Amino acid sequence: MAKATKKQALGRGLSALLKDPENDIQSVNDKNADKVVGNIVELDITSIEVNPFQPRTNFNEETLKELASSIKELGVIQPITVRKLDFDKYQLVSGERRFRASKLVGLEKIPAYIRIANDQESLEMALVENIQRQDLDPIEISLSYQRLIDEIQLTQEQLSDRVGKKRSTIANYLRLLKLDPIIQTGMRDGFVSMGHGRALINIEDKKVQLEIYEKIITESLSVRDTETLVRNYQEKNKDPESPAGKTASPQLPTYISDSIDEITEYFSSKVDVKVAKNGKGKLIIPFHSKEDFIRLKKLFK
Repeated sequence: MAKATKKQALGRGLSALLKDPENDIQSVNDKNADKVVGNIVELDITSIEVNPFQPRTNFNEETLKELASSIKELGVIQPITVRKLDFDKYQLVSGERRFRASKLVGLEKIPAYIRIANDQESLEMALVENIQRQDLDPIEISLSYQRLIDEIQLTQEQLSDRVGKKRSTIANYLRLLKLDPIIQTGMRDGFVSMGHGRALINIEDKKVQLEIYEKIITESLSVRDTETLVRNYQEKNKDPESPAGKTASPQLPTYISDSIDEITEYFSSKVDVKVAKNGKGKLIIPFHSKEDFIRLKKLFK
């Protein structure tokens, strides 16, 4: 308790320092920056704006009220993180739920860590922090990954290092963005799971995707049921005039089927193998973006 009181007192002292016009800290090299950056500072809630880069767009009202009740009783236990803007103005980097809940209970001040970061650093911090610590739905995570790739110019390998996830996991999330928007919305609202989405993505025709999606909803199909439905559709709709339709074996040879999982793991992508009766075949490795193609090219080298 004594330590908490001491920190709060320190925060109040630093807050006064930040409000001094002669101490407008804009970079780590400015006077008194070392006293503020990385320390807990009590900031006026009115001086903080939300982060436009925040990947979370849905905030559950019930859980937000529960957090607000906890904050009313115990205070904000974990400080939010902000970045310095103009004099006495800050922008959230992480902790928007705590920020919103604090406003709900009428707090005038909130403990915060201050960072000095440009827009790109702020975007990366917000996206990575939310991926790691918030209960985002699969589509929000997918969008966050895509933004890190597009706006921060990260490769999937770099992204894997940043967020501590396997490349195959990241690739699976990114593939969800190829689903019909209606299915993406259903996933965000919890009507279907990521497993359902991963099964549906194997069908390119979005009209068929939606037909199966409606069947999942109306018949409460499991992920395994959905995978079976998708597989049956693919088998039924093979082109009988194509070389694969004429000569492909109904079952893959053991030497191939035993190796598919290993190949899939290496390339972090679901491979497709087609084998004709004469033993000749094709190994098809899909890619989903320019970055994904470059990643595969490096693996071949």
